Amino acid sequence: MQSTAIVVREQGGPEVLRPEQVDVPQEVGPGEALVEIAYAGVNFLDIYQREGRYEMDLPYVPGSEGAGRVIAVGQGVTDVKPGDRVAWEGILGSYARHVVAPVPRLLPVADGVSDAQAAALPLQGLTAHYLATESHPLRPGETVLIHAGAGGTGLVLTQIAKILGATVITTVSSEEKAKISRDAGADHVLVGYEDFTGRVRDLTGGRGVHAVYDGVGKSTFDGSLAALRPRGTFVLFGGSSGAVPPVDPMRLSAAGSVKFTRPTLKHFVADPAELLSRYRDLLDWASQGRLSVRVHAEYPLDDAARAHRDLAGRGTVGKLLLRCA
Repeated sequence: MQSTAIVVREQGGPEVLRPEQVDVPQEVGPGEALVEIAYAGVNFLDIYQREGRYEMDLPYVPGSEGAGRVIAVGQGVTDVKPGDRVAWEGILGSYARHVVAPVPRLLPVADGVSDAQAAALPLQGLTAHYLATESHPLRPGETVLIHAGAGGTGLVLTQIAKILGATVITTVSSEEKAKISRDAGADHVLVGYEDFTGRVRDLTGGRGVHAVYDGVGKSTFDGSLAALRPRGTFVLFGGSSGAVPPVDPMRLSAAGSVKFTRPTLKHFVADPAELLSRYRDLLDWASQGRLSVRVHAEYPLDDAARAHRDLAGRGTVGKLLLRCA
């Protein structure tokens, strides 16, 4: 049996994302499940891999996040069965109609959660969770700055920061995005990135913020560093504007003995038990109505290139999904 997948045979621009017919495995190995994919999440990680910022073995099927239904399991698998609805993050090959997944990486989808919501939650949700609970563990009364507050991760991170009792300042690029960021719970929204440092200082009585969560990177790095209070934490978790040049550690001292970290999600969900614990927190908050994921747009699987162009253009608000079924 054959199925459709997006295949990258050379790294480059969005045009290298081409649909092809691929074979669907007839047998699934021990500890694995064959999943029919309903939706795949589109993320900046996919763009970085496609562009060549991260070395990839070619050819490959991009995408690492999605949701769907188990249709077959390998020998000895008891944790899932055919018919179960599941979601995942970190399983390469998700821009496709089918994927073979290691069972310990599959997450149960609760009744009442749509396939689209299930696919939209894992990467941004788990990222926001570890950022707010480990990269800089937020405490009630702290003030934080979140860049790109109307983006997929920014919206979830804002909600989690509010759940944990923080005051949230966000940056956005337009008035439309400002409303969306406020609706997510942001206390102060800065429209435009010009002199955001000065505006943050004004909002904090000159003290600066306890932490900056920066997924923008190159264009915001200097201002983010200057927006911190002494002994604050700079969490750089992405680079949508480009990679940050090498940093002289003495700059951290001069900024007030601040801490600097560049975390990556895979190190915070490598243990299946930790992965499930973080995911359950997200589900609990979602079931309580305290956390939601905004889906900006859905694209047909064959239109993955357009989804990449839209995401890279930074004009989107919330999550982009590919319809795979």
